[in-house]
Amino acid sequence: MRVLITGGAGFIGSHLSDAYLKRGDEVFVIDDLSTGSFENIGHLKNHPRFKYTIDSVHNQQVVAELVDQCEVIFHLAAAVGVKLIVESPVHTIETNVHGTEVILSLASKKKKKVLIASTSEVYGLSTQVPFTEDGNLVMGATTKGRWSYACSKAIDEFLALAYWREKKLPTVVVRLFNTVGPRQTGQYGMVIPTFVKQALSDHPITVYGDGTQSRCFCYVGDVIGGLMKLMDDERAVGEVFNVGSNQEITIGDLAKKVKELTKSASEIVFVPYDEAYEEGFEDMPRRIPNISKVNKQVGFEPQMDLDGILKSVIEFHTGQQSRATRQSG
Repeated sequence: MRVLITGGAGFIGSHLSDAYLKRGDEVFVIDDLSTGSFENIGHLKNHPRFKYTIDSVHNQQVVAELVDQCEVIFHLAAAVGVKLIVESPVHTIETNVHGTEVILSLASKKKKKVLIASTSEVYGLSTQVPFTEDGNLVMGATTKGRWSYACSKAIDEFLALAYWREKKLPTVVVRLFNTVGPRQTGQYGMVIPTFVKQALSDHPITVYGDGTQSRCFCYVGDVIGGLMKLMDDERAVGEVFNVGSNQEITIGDLAKKVKELTKSASEIVFVPYDEAYEEGFEDMPRRIPNISKVNKQVGFEPQMDLDGILKSVIEFHTGQQSRATRQSG
C-alpha cells in the first residue's frame, strides 16, 4: 500500500512512517517543519520505500501530486500545543481549517480514504466524563483564544463527515488523547517531555494551575497500532473514535512521578495559568476518554502503562542529553 502522511515529520507522523515501512508499505510524507522536525525522519531518509516533501499542505499543486500517488491519507498536519495556540490564534485557525479543506477536496476527486486526526480538546468544557464520541461538545467563549484550536478541529470533523455523507469520500475521524513517547518535544507545551527535561536538568518542575487537573496518557506505539487498524477497517468509515488511555492521573501527581523516576533534585513549582498562558485562561479539569467504541471496532487496548511511557521518554531525553554533551565536547 502507498500511504500519504501530512505532518509526517511530526512526533506521531514519524512513528506512523516507521510502522508502515516495517509492515512493507510505501510511505510519502509532507511537512513544512513548522512544528515537525527533520530529525524525526532523518533515519528514514535513504529508505527505498520512503519519500518526503518539505512543503505546506496549503500548496495544492504539490499535495495533488502526492494524493494521486497514494491510496490512503493520514491528515496529521496541524497547529499543535496550547502554548502555540495561545500565542498564534490566527495561524492555528487558518492552518487547521484550510489545510483540512485542501486535503479533503483533493482526496474527494480521486476517492482516496482519509483519516483525520482530531483532538480531545473538542470536548471543551464538557463535564460528561468519561467523554463519549456522541457526547455534547461544550465550547468556551470566543473571547478566550484557547478555544480556537478546539473549534478549528471541530470544523475539521464536521467537514470530514460532510464529505462522507455528501460526496461519499471515505473518511474516519480520530480524537487523540495525550499521545506521548520518544521524539515528542515540550516546545509547544506538551507536559511529559517538559517535566522530564526539567527533572533531568534538576531545574524546577513547573506545574501550571494547582495541579489537580487530570489527564490520561497513551503510548505513541499503542496509538499508531489503533490508527492503522482503523484505516484498514472499512466499517470505520464515517465514524468518530476516541483513541487514548483511560488511566487517569493528576498533573501534580505526574510531576511527583517524573521526579521519582528520574531521581531528580528538582523542586516542584506551581505557576498560575494567568502567568503561564494568558489572563483568564480556562482549562479542562478532567480529560478521560471512553474507549469502548474503538475497542469494539478494532480491539484497541493500550498495552503500555504510565510508568512504561515515562521510562521511554526519560531514556530518549537522557540519550539526547548525552549526545549533546559528546558533540559539545
